Amino acid sequence: MPENSKKMTNLRQTPRPKVVVLAYDGLCTFEFGVAVEIFGLPRPELGDEWYRFAVAGVDSGELRATGGIRIITDGDISLLESADLIVVPGWRGLDSPVPDALCSALRQASARGCQLLSICSGVFVLAASGLLDGRKATTHWRYVDALKARYPDVDVVEDVLYQDEGNILTSAGSAAGIDLCLHVVRRDYGMETANSVARRLVIPPHRDGSQAQQLSRPVAQLRESQRLGQLFDFLHTHLAEPHRVDSLARRVGMSQRTFLRRFEAATGTTPARWLINERLLRAKDYLESSRLSIDSIAEQTGFGQASALRHHFRQQFALSPAQYRKQFSRPDAAR
Repeated sequence: MPENSKKMTNLRQTPRPKVVVLAYDGLCTFEFGVAVEIFGLPRPELGDEWYRFAVAGVDSGELRATGGIRIITDGDISLLESADLIVVPGWRGLDSPVPDALCSALRQASARGCQLLSICSGVFVLAASGLLDGRKATTHWRYVDALKARYPDVDVVEDVLYQDEGNILTSAGSAAGIDLCLHVVRRDYGMETANSVARRLVIPPHRDGSQAQQLSRPVAQLRESQRLGQLFDFLHTHLAEPHRVDSLARRVGMSQRTFLRRFEAATGTTPARWLINERLLRAKDYLESSRLSIDSIAEQTGFGQASALRHHFRQQFALSPAQYRKQFSRPDAAR
């Protein structure tokens, strides 16, 4: 999670933040469904502080979605005026112009501090509004060249799952939109809540945004997948312990060379980088939800020394652990 998620913002500064997802004629059903599933479903198990949700129609009249679905919206783009987060699903076509009124509404929303999130080709809507000029953004690997050609002022980041620029977030292909939306939930409500949402979706709780879109072996053989899955479970419950490649390889019954190759094929990164990312996520959770000292958090997350935790935390998030706690700790943090 290096450069693509350093600038951290949090919607929880607003009680029950309002998420507005765009709908339009020719709507991409999957991406729209991702936003509804993660932000729009009520979650009574999480209390009464969950997001408010609305659907804003870009076009007037009946809206048709892929698969013969008809959409009834909650209102027009005037709903964007009260949004804390606007979600742009995949756009209806690269050659389909983005309405000037929508571009203007997005610029106004951004100017007042609203966050904007695009899934897949929805990035072309944000690019058309000019909000991505001089900023980093990503999209599905199929659209990277088109995005570069049409919007040369956008700093296109290739082959990542999502890009977090603070108030503007962009994701790659459709499923990467799930990862990005969970990233927002994790940022707003903490790791425990994001994991709860992921369990309900029956998906892995976290894929790092810098993970490659295209892996050389995206589907592991069944036996290998089971062994690595058991290893991930083990590591999550033993993050505080030191781990070496040779001992991890022995645990899954592989040679070191085979283990490193299979691990990278499954995760897009190395065991050392994966461990640092997971330890940082656990440290963030402690900083948000507890009053443990920095020394104690460093020990319990496997960094050992507070200085090591501070180094990696600042390198990844451009914040010290103390600064992060000050900005994002929950009022009910346990002592």
